[in-house]
Amino acid sequence: MLDLHCHMLPGVDDGPQTMDEAVALARYAVADGIRAAVLTSHVHPGRYGNNRTSLQQALKAFEAQLAAESIPLKVRLGAEARFSDELFDLLAAGELPFLGEVDGYRILLLEFPHEMIPVGADKLVTLLLRQKIRPLIAHPERNKTVMAKLDRLEPFVRLGCWLQITADSLAGGFGPAAERTAWAIFEAGWNCVLASDGHNLAHRPPRLSAGRDALARRYGHDFALDHVIHKPARIAGATVTAVAP
Repeated sequence: MLDLHCHMLPGVDDGPQTMDEAVALARYAVADGIRAAVLTSHVHPGRYGNNRTSLQQALKAFEAQLAAESIPLKVRLGAEARFSDELFDLLAAGELPFLGEVDGYRILLLEFPHEMIPVGADKLVTLLLRQKIRPLIAHPERNKTVMAKLDRLEPFVRLGCWLQITADSLAGGFGPAAERTAWAIFEAGWNCVLASDGHNLAHRPPRLSAGRDALARRYGHDFALDHVIHKPARIAGATVTAVAP
């Protein structure tokens, strides 16, 4: 499987703080069947001052450690970009990491605040799309506004956004409201992928298998693999080995 959203780089955000912790996350991911991962550290001006250059340096050190410990996880750089006007400064400077490119659009993992969809979010999305950047909205099923009223997400889908659902949300790991909303998004037929949003081993492990298996039970084996292998690989440009539900 391929994980499009996880926090494994040590000491850069609210993910692992040490290299040992980061390596433990990588081992867990491999044991879960994840063979490749896009490392999406927070880019959140005012809180986590990360950019492509600084994260690339962290990635090189992490790749070297994975190789030294013979951990078979392919990794590449991405980012989870927080909604803000400063994103355009990073974009202009070439310092905004993307997940990949599909049909001429660079794919940006875009995070809204958990409590709301900010005023003006549709305008920011429109500006990004005009620059051939397609937002992949991070974990909308855990957004309080979306949990309260799913229709609030529909305008972003109509604009052309894709959606990243947290795998453990489908298995109830983020509570009944997030679980209900995640399934409602799939029932709506919107363009989704699954990812772990892994941060730590205690509460937020890099796990795709629970969500994959939940999808397989409801929609079938092929549907599940589309959302943890084929669609993510199309975005990231990676090839991974299927792990059957």
